[in-house]
Amino acid sequence: MPTISVIIPTRNEEKLLSQCLEQFTSELKKRFGIEIIVSDGDSSDGTIAIAIRYADKVATHEDHAQRQTIAEGRNRGAAIASAGILMFLNADTVIPEPAGFIERIISRLQNDPKLLAIAVKVEVNPAERKLSDRICHGFFNQYVRLINGLGIAMARGECQIVRREAYLKIGGYNPSLAAGEDYEFFRRLHAVGKVIYDPQLLVYESPRRYRKYGYAKVYSQWIKNAFSVLLKKKAASEIWEEVR
Repeated sequence: MPTISVIIPTRNEEKLLSQCLEQFTSELKKRFGIEIIVSDGDSSDGTIAIAIRYADKVATHEDHAQRQTIAEGRNRGAAIASAGILMFLNADTVIPEPAGFIERIISRLQNDPKLLAIAVKVEVNPAERKLSDRICHGFFNQYVRLINGLGIAMARGECQIVRREAYLKIGGYNPSLAAGEDYEFFRRLHAVGKVIYDPQLLVYESPRRYRKYGYAKVYSQWIKNAFSVLLKKKAASEIWEEVR
């Protein structure tokens, strides 16, 4: 039985999916007991072919008439996962030090039975990083640290780690939410147990959305969706637009 199931939701991610999957080498997977699951939301490019080449399991969305939310994609991947630890990772996200990252996750969860979920630090990949990325991500990471420190759970959707039993207990992600599902998921986890932010767990994301829309617009969308989910139990955005 694997120790960690890495679940990667996708939709037309042929440009970046390979680099995300290649970081989980056969040696790394064997050492830590990792299974890779790609959950695809009806891609029309080469995403599925890449997923089949690298992943241990591939889940697909068959209802072509209705667009799958990222929450549904994560849930579909979790449904075929075998491990006791679930790590939800976006397809444009890479881990700078995968071995140390995985080792720390396992250690923290094994040493603290009350710990249910972990939020991580997110930065832009250094190869593409600008001053605006340093400032905005630096601020937002400190905000996430503060919110979790105050006992109000929050985590970026780029990478979320949760015990399988806790995931099942709260019923997974809310499939009706097109955005804000990551924030809402951790809010519900916090209601049933211990959730933390660990700044030593670092991932890099692609800056593609910030480059297209700018930080002001992206952050504005995040805030609107977060408040809408909190107050109205639904996202302000009907769909979360792809940026590829």
